[in-house]
Amino acid sequence: MPAKTLHHSLLKPLDLFRSLSDAELDQALEHAQTHRLLPGDHAFKQGESASRFFVLLHGHLKVVQNTPDGEQIIVRYVNPGDIFGIAKAMRRPDYPASVYAVKESIALSWPSSEWERLLGSNPAFAANTLQTVGQRLQDAHTRIQELSTEEVEQRIARALLRLIDQSGSKTPEGVVIDFPITRQDIAEMTGTTLHTVSRLLSNWKDRGLVQSQRKRIVVCSVDELIRLAEKSSGAPATAGAAKENLKA
Repeated sequence: MPAKTLHHSLLKPLDLFRSLSDAELDQALEHAQTHRLLPGDHAFKQGESASRFFVLLHGHLKVVQNTPDGEQIIVRYVNPGDIFGIAKAMRRPDYPASVYAVKESIALSWPSSEWERLLGSNPAFAANTLQTVGQRLQDAHTRIQELSTEEVEQRIARALLRLIDQSGSKTPEGVVIDFPITRQDIAEMTGTTLHTVSRLLSNWKDRGLVQSQRKRIVVCSVDELIRLAEKSSGAPATAGAAKENLKA
């Protein structure tokens, strides 16, 4: 569906579009399309030609990569306002990973031929893209370091803290990760096994740290999870958004 039919009020709350006038926004959307993704639908798959790039407007997506030996890794989650599918920025002709919806989602996309024009005409888009590429490089470095130096319990604690920082919502029980997530997902994020994740979450549940049900995880003690994440490590583990949610 052509994106120019979208009401501007749906786009203005996002950092990417906030500074644009109505005329500039109309110009940016001239060649864009909207995509409605139901849970399990893919925006694109690993290895496909990188013909479009995207911005998520609503919902949550996960980025999944298959390794040469057949293992599946969850690289990250995509939140509203995030740019994704930016193979063009990395000078790649194809997508290095697949992107799937974990809940009903709406995304905008542009043909890859529009990349240079948007960068030149939209300073916010250019700045956001640069920040996105830099953040992903930093995330990759952090993940390699965690896999090389940290125990499984630390890695899982850090993964949960990152998720509640990005998508935490306050509930009477604690801070819930605001999209469906399974124990298998956490195993694929942290380079461990489903059995190990299940054992640790059961232990944490008995200690009152988390509540874990089917596709739903609530962190009941953010401070204790931070302590576990920082155990025997000099690297700080933050959960600013989660702690603010608990105070609210």
